[in-house]
Amino acid sequence: MTARTPAPTALPDRGPGGPWLWTGPPAAGPAHDRLPQAVLFDRDGTLVADVPYNGDPRLVRPVSTAREAVAVLRRLGVPTGVVSNQSGVGRGLLTHHQVRAVADRVDALLGPFGAWAVCPHRPEDGCRCRKPAPGLVLAACTALGADPRRTVVIGDIGADADAARAAGAHAVLVPTPATRPEEVGAARHTAPDLLAAVRLALDLALRRDPPPRRTAAHRGGDPW
Repeated sequence: MTARTPAPTALPDRGPGGPWLWTGPPAAGPAHDRLPQAVLFDRDGTLVADVPYNGDPRLVRPVSTAREAVAVLRRLGVPTGVVSNQSGVGRGLLTHHQVRAVADRVDALLGPFGAWAVCPHRPEDGCRCRKPAPGLVLAACTALGADPRRTVVIGDIGADADAARAAGAHAVLVPTPATRPEEVGAARHTAPDLLAAVRLALDLALRRDPPPRRTAAHRGGDPW
């Protein structure tokens, strides 16, 4: 089990407070500047099987190709992180300890991620971190020292892609039975599984394919 030290959140929040942020061992950094500065994964339905409101580490099961996908990035020195909505906390169904225990189990099965950014709020709480808002992506990028414009977010639903776009990052959607057809149709980049998504993320960096234009509220500089 990997110990983490607290890191400050990247996005000061109002109302219910900001995301939970835990950091792990730093990566060496990309081997060259044509690789992503970070790749961020959604947790449930993307890295591991979706178990609603899961607080039991024994129920964590990596999806097919997850180990290989993450290993590819580590071999290249690309920092990795997890960005996860966990509204079960705000609903009183999960505790901080349970969410952390599940995160530790994911780390134990797939190797330690450099940052975990978790939103504990309900959709109606009005926070700035819950996907599709950009707060989790921005917080994880700050913890990893990555420019959001050179970051790729991989997830399974439209909120993951929308959070990436709002932060100025790239998005790759890996559809599952939970993914709505309109979310697949709106996705700029899709992949059939997690390993293919990572390969696409690396290809996007090599092609320096620019991310979608940011909204005025999240304006940035030049993309890749």
